[in-house]
Amino acid sequence: MNFGWISIAICCCCILLMCKPSNAAELSFNSPRLHRPRAYSPTENFEGQRKQMVEYQLRARGIKDKRVLAAMSKIPRDQFVDPSWRDLAYCDRPLPIGHNQTISQPYIVAYMSSVARISPSDRVLEIGTGCGYQTAVLGELAKEVYSVEIIPQLADRGRKILSKLDYKNIEVKTGDGYQGWTEHAPYDAIIVTAAPEHIPQSLIDQLAVNGTKVIPLGTWYQQIYVLTKTPDGMVKEKTIPVRFVPMRRKLL
Repeated sequence: MNFGWISIAICCCCILLMCKPSNAAELSFNSPRLHRPRAYSPTENFEGQRKQMVEYQLRARGIKDKRVLAAMSKIPRDQFVDPSWRDLAYCDRPLPIGHNQTISQPYIVAYMSSVARISPSDRVLEIGTGCGYQTAVLGELAKEVYSVEIIPQLADRGRKILSKLDYKNIEVKTGDGYQGWTEHAPYDAIIVTAAPEHIPQSLIDQLAVNGTKVIPLGTWYQQIYVLTKTPDGMVKEKTIPVRFVPMRRKLL
């Protein structure tokens, strides 16, 4: 009997059990106030963990968009995570990135990217670059991505990581997300990664007709809304409950 392979299999099962959320509320929780698990066996096999993430956290839980799955199979999430949390990079949980912000859990990144219905010819606006992981996913899906981050340190960090990974179709600027980015409007899709109490009018104005906006709305209780802009107005669809950090209005 090959006890070496048995040990590896047991280790992988333990990792999956510790990474897997236990209920629906945890699937969409995005709070910066996080604590490390009491026990975890780190491994440097990030490629293997990434494959498991896609199969067991995304595909098995209903993410069907092949382009989104391919993007998240390719992008090294461990490169966007702070080194002290890197061993948890592929667990389905948000992780702190400093400045009271988080990198969203993989399922939420995949979900928002899927419902945005992004095509290879699209121009996309992202509000809230953060560490740049969601931005990179959008960069794999769209022709052009413009991302706005209100915290200068995070904008700089995201820009450096995306440049290191050779994303040439992404541009990041430090700015107030409530104002969008008028120079490159209209956008075929807009994704907002922080929660405002209401939908900023500027982001409605900058969305192209037939474009899609994905945004978490609310204060303590939040839900993701998927909005489609038609010639007759906005069509709103309320989807899953989430918990994102609040959307900020003023530069620090």
